[in-house]
Amino acid sequence: METILQLKNISQQFGERKILNHIEFDINKGEIFGLLGPSGAGKTTLVKMMTGTLVPTAGEVFMNGEKLPSLQQMSQYGFMAQSDALYQELTASENLDFFGSLYKMSKTYRKQRIQEVMEMVDLSEHLHQTVETYSGGMKRRLSLAAALIHEPELIILDEPTVGIDPVLRQSIWEELKRLKDRGVTIVVTTHVMDEAEKCDRLALLREGEVIALDTPEQLKETVGVSSIEDVFLHYGGGVR
Repeated sequence: METILQLKNISQQFGERKILNHIEFDINKGEIFGLLGPSGAGKTTLVKMMTGTLVPTAGEVFMNGEKLPSLQQMSQYGFMAQSDALYQELTASENLDFFGSLYKMSKTYRKQRIQEVMEMVDLSEHLHQTVETYSGGMKRRLSLAAALIHEPELIILDEPTVGIDPVLRQSIWEELKRLKDRGVTIVVTTHVMDEAEKCDRLALLREGEVIALDTPEQLKETVGVSSIEDVFLHYGGGVR
């Protein structure tokens, strides 16, 4: 398989505190790759390194063979952070138009893509509504639309379904699968076990280290359990 992201012996330290310790794995093009772990496991720090917005204390990150940070490669991904980076006083349309302009998309293409991504996240009826009137779940969906606006080959989503009800969460995952079918690579962090099951491959993080990495089915088979939660408890020390 062709690799899109390579993490080589990544470590991160803030002062005396170690956040990540010797992380190393590849992410393949066209897969949904999950990072599963509790709060404080290092998921968000790792994601920042994948986007090139944080340089590791040690080790290197490559996207399409080019070392990050790289302005050229950074334009090839879409990023959805845990906190919604939206302009509250603007409408959804104005927000997306602004983000599209950052990628130097033409006005005609921006208009087309705004309609497409708003349909994807089921917000078409709220296109001209100011973001400050949106619910928390609507803001999360709009943030996802913003990450998709420029049709990136890689989408990095940090806890994308936090605060979203189960029905909408399911619809977002259905859209992620459709994107994958088009060849888009998706990296998603989560602490929700049923979402972890939906990933093609899964890295389990605990205290800044990868404690297991494989397909969900292979992880369960190796440990001899029926759920990813039991896998995590096993590798995390909760089950022997």
